[in-house]
Amino acid sequence: MSIMRTALPLILLTGVLTGCAGLQKTDWPTCAALGGVTGAAIGATESSAYAGAGALLIGGMAGAYCWVHGDGDEDGDGVPDSRDKCPGTPKGVPVDANGCPPVPVAVVEEVVVVKEETIVIRDVHFEFDSAKLTAADKTKLDTIATRLKQEAPTAQLRVSGHTDSVGKDAYNQKLSEKRAHSVTEYLIGSGIPRSSFVSVTGAGESHPVADNKTAEGRALNRRVEIQINR
Repeated sequence: MSIMRTALPLILLTGVLTGCAGLQKTDWPTCAALGGVTGAAIGATESSAYAGAGALLIGGMAGAYCWVHGDGDEDGDGVPDSRDKCPGTPKGVPVDANGCPPVPVAVVEEVVVVKEETIVIRDVHFEFDSAKLTAADKTKLDTIATRLKQEAPTAQLRVSGHTDSVGKDAYNQKLSEKRAHSVTEYLIGSGIPRSSFVSVTGAGESHPVADNKTAEGRALNRRVEIQINR
């Protein structure tokens, strides 16, 4: 019986300290409380008068032991230092179970290529009742040529001429064709390969984009369109 009375306190004390060693430093109040209960039990094995002293002594020892030997969390990320594979994580940075910030997922930006585009040339007016380009027209077409040179060699160009509704249909049809060819030949002379042009047509007055009853509408309808197919 005397052996049990001697061994039991040691067993209880060892169990408490071993358990506290697996906790974090901040858990010292829990260790102290457990130590207090254990100390009271140990003291009671001798005498009920020793229960309070045992609780105070063992509780203090358990709390101190937990603080000294407990697992810390130096960077405060919630992951004990013994398991923290990324110590020193800045405060506020979310971490995974290993204490490391999540690896950012690479975002691949998809380049969207517009397969079809139409350049509408409305400010090329030609000479009156003619398909001959003016000096101002050529300046504007130089800008278009610079743009088209940047297209891939495989791009296909379709040019169409359009007129307003003034005049006879047949006449406007022929005029629209002449103007489409005039623009195309100028662009070819500016360095655009002839092979890039797969069609050059005239639509006459058949495809208006505005009201032919107004001067403003007729001006919008007099145009040349270049469709780019990539």
